[in-house]
Amino acid sequence: MFSFMKRTVLAASILGISLGADAAQPPQVYPLKDFFRNPERGFFRLADDGKTLGFMQPASVDGQPARMNIYVQPLEGSKPVGEPRRLTAETARDISNFFWKGSDVVLYQKDFGGDENFHVLAVNAKTGQITDLTPYDGVRAGIEDDLEDDPDHVLISHNRRDPQVFDVYRVNVHTGQSVLVAQNPGNVVGWQTDHAGKVRAAITSDGLNTTLLYRDDENAEFRPLITTDYRSSVSPTFFTFDNRKFYALSNRGRDKLALVVIDPALPDIEEEIYKTDEVDLDGAAFSRKRQVLTLAAYQTDKPQYKFFDAQTEQLFARLRQKLPGYDLAIQGSNRNEDKFIVAAYNDRTPGSRYIYDSGADTLGKLADINPAIPESAMSEVRPISYRSRDGLTIHGYLTLPAGREPRNLACVVNPHGGPWARDGWGYNPEVQFLANRGFCVLQMNFRGSTGYGRQFWEAGFGQWGLKMQDDITDGVKWLVEQGIADPKRIGIYGGSYGGYATLAGVTFTPDLYAAAVDYVGVSNLFTFMNTIPPYWKPLLAKMHDMVGDPERDKARLAATSPALHADRIETPLFIAQGAKDPRVNKDESDQVVKALRARGVEVEYMVKDNEGHGFHNDENKFEFYEAMEKFLTTHLKP
Repeated sequence: MFSFMKRTVLAASILGISLGADAAQPPQVYPLKDFFRNPERGFFRLADDGKTLGFMQPASVDGQPARMNIYVQPLEGSKPVGEPRRLTAETARDISNFFWKGSDVVLYQKDFGGDENFHVLAVNAKTGQITDLTPYDGVRAGIEDDLEDDPDHVLISHNRRDPQVFDVYRVNVHTGQSVLVAQNPGNVVGWQTDHAGKVRAAITSDGLNTTLLYRDDENAEFRPLITTDYRSSVSPTFFTFDNRKFYALSNRGRDKLALVVIDPALPDIEEEIYKTDEVDLDGAAFSRKRQVLTLAAYQTDKPQYKFFDAQTEQLFARLRQKLPGYDLAIQGSNRNEDKFIVAAYNDRTPGSRYIYDSGADTLGKLADINPAIPESAMSEVRPISYRSRDGLTIHGYLTLPAGREPRNLACVVNPHGGPWARDGWGYNPEVQFLANRGFCVLQMNFRGSTGYGRQFWEAGFGQWGLKMQDDITDGVKWLVEQGIADPKRIGIYGGSYGGYATLAGVTFTPDLYAAAVDYVGVSNLFTFMNTIPPYWKPLLAKMHDMVGDPERDKARLAATSPALHADRIETPLFIAQGAKDPRVNKDESDQVVKALRARGVEVEYMVKDNEGHGFHNDENKFEFYEAMEKFLTTHLKP
């Protein structure tokens, strides 16, 4: 199958684009649940032999609310046949994802109440027997390598031995028996396997410096290979196919992440494979069967691919001919790499999923992800850019409500979470829901966002509530200057760091916004850092350097913590919080609510006891978005 490794980390200007109103009348208002309900069928995966299709769909078990559960269905060629058979019976929460282990076993992760202490479970697709491979309370587990060539085992990392660090175990998917293969000495924050599933590399951190460890085989001791400060990244993605060198995403000596090959015998020399001067690369992919590098992925205004392999380029060319007008992604394949799960989507629809048989050159539709809402009724997501007050180019996306004159609109400013992430082009149900209700929506990649190179990322260090917030404020002013936004009807909504930016917006620029929605947002930079999960502790020094040290930067953190200045908040505010959030503790929201209510300022507050960092169960999502719609409509009057 295509293996895609993606880097993880704790646009053209609208000027020159026509802003004329669409000729059509505003589309009908579609039901809220149609935007946010789980798909009737989705998350398609092919068994290794290509004879069975796996997918998820909502199922109500024993009269409980419907949750996303895993189903299997036989395939004849590229067509599902017979009746689907349900493998799992989860009732508390949706299963978020799954994948095949060979052709008979399905692996999935289970979260309990939103605490993010995931278990890894295996279910036999023939017998239905479920085995919890990590049956430990209060432990977070994840799959390191599916060991595609080993029919009985996977590599799983978890923090049972020490809550702050993750060891790697080889686990039998049938019995759950596990054997330790790599013990964390206390500073490893990431592991890397070779194509044989051997743990060959590790990333260590002392907080501010990062070292890449390497060993020739699992019997050897790890040795330091490359040391950089955390601002430089050399992240192994996968080994070369002889398992002697490795591909990495590196910005060592450059501003943007490039795809390189590193020989452990000459670690200071990088063979550059591909880079773009515009943005960081996001990841690279390879063909396991043919043992070739296939593509690199990155995103400018829209998703882009660089092809290295003619067969892969021809595959995408054939798919584009069959699915014109859509962006495409390969979401999986069988082991023989002649049947593929294809996603076709754009900014106005989550699109459809297909099986493509490359030998027969046939494309069969599996499902429309959201058939309840027609693509033609949704709004275009337009890449934009504007200048910050100190001269940086800030890229983002503007969604104007379809069928309305883009003048003096009620607008919602939507800063992303992270903050070390970025917004991208594509279908976003929140954005389309707000646009369908008559709001324009502005998303921006403020300084500190990833993807635009190291310099732009570093420009956000120490700038929570300061220049990062100015970039958001400058976007609001740009909207007003363009004549798009009615300055008296601008709201701000964000989650996680976006929730912090929401609170900072109404605290430090109280006259800018007429309404605000904070979703699981940070409010107090001191208490936030004191309540992070234990497995973030090895990175705490890095967080102190990037955000602020509670002692060294005490005055700045106090000045930029909205909860400590809640007396300035006058804007109508709605806060939503998961009680089991391990990242942004419930106390972050409680502090603000308590301070405002003590002043007699009413704040709408929604807490869900069975959720964590964001709401995932359908009934909770619906209640949140219903409350948000009523709140924004009341105060912004779209």
